[in-house]
Amino acid sequence: MIEISIVGGSGYAGGELIRLLQKHPNIEIKNITSRQYDKTLINKVHPHIQGSDLIFEDLSPNKLDSDLVFTATPHGASMNIVPEILGSGAKVIDLSGDYRFRDINTYEKWYGMTHTSPFDSVYGLPEIYREEIKKSQLVANPGCFPTGAILANLPLSKEKLVENIVVDSKTGVSGGGVNPSPIFHYSNCADNVVPYKLISHRHGPEIQQELGAFSDVKVSFTPHLVPVIRGILTTSHSFLKEYDNPEDDKENIRKIYENQYKDEFFVKILDDGEIPTLNSVRGSNFAHIGGFEVDENGRLIVISAIDNLVKGASGQAIHNMNIMCGFKEETAIDGYGMKP
Repeated sequence: MIEISIVGGSGYAGGELIRLLQKHPNIEIKNITSRQYDKTLINKVHPHIQGSDLIFEDLSPNKLDSDLVFTATPHGASMNIVPEILGSGAKVIDLSGDYRFRDINTYEKWYGMTHTSPFDSVYGLPEIYREEIKKSQLVANPGCFPTGAILANLPLSKEKLVENIVVDSKTGVSGGGVNPSPIFHYSNCADNVVPYKLISHRHGPEIQQELGAFSDVKVSFTPHLVPVIRGILTTSHSFLKEYDNPEDDKENIRKIYENQYKDEFFVKILDDGEIPTLNSVRGSNFAHIGGFEVDENGRLIVISAIDNLVKGASGQAIHNMNIMCGFKEETAIDGYGMKP
């Protein structure tokens, strides 16, 4: 049994951490922090979490006496508290972007702020860095868009099958966080599809960093907001360096993906002809990957679907915790998606 704390538990990611961790047999939630909701019962902010006597507390990092701490804080805030938490001897899983980049200059360019506390961290995508995560004190939980995009294209980069990948992602409105803004106003996002940050989204270089670690592949990324609550559907377009017969190419690509993910509990390669959908992964920590269509020009289409709040955030964070602490990896996060 280990004791954990959640810093910044009032947002969507914090709420998902609480919901999922309530069923974890090997942990005890010791503290959930929030300045705004100090001394407030959890269910007054997260009304779906009933029957718990947990309360929010306004605690400074040096008051957290836990074995592991989740920092579900905004970009730029984590770097101010993570060093102190690490100094206490606790392990940290950070859900912000503050520790995802190996090059601090890249972070400062894309996030527009000076990084004040660089630390050695492991990028928390278990499907790539499982062994490093086991030994790490600080894990940087991946962004939601990068999770779906990297998993959808990792085999292509590792096998050096393509030179360019165009990533087109559709995300639900919960990706914008709990605080309202004009773009997420109902009258702006309902019955609408809104492309944004066409070539300047900060998750683009994160995808490039990870896929580019295996080959010289170049990644282009554009996100779209769609009128759903949860989920990211990613359609990736790339051109095979070598191609012959579309049906044979398709089968060969599928075999490469099946081999890559054959031992990954949370990555499901769908059967031939099946296309991933958001409502199949909603509420789950699974990533569904399918498509694999190849046209006569060698264009390959690969599609992935994840829940942005679970596999793209809190579920993946718990997966990382399970690895760091030696628990069975799927503990508390093995539930299937909610359909319909």
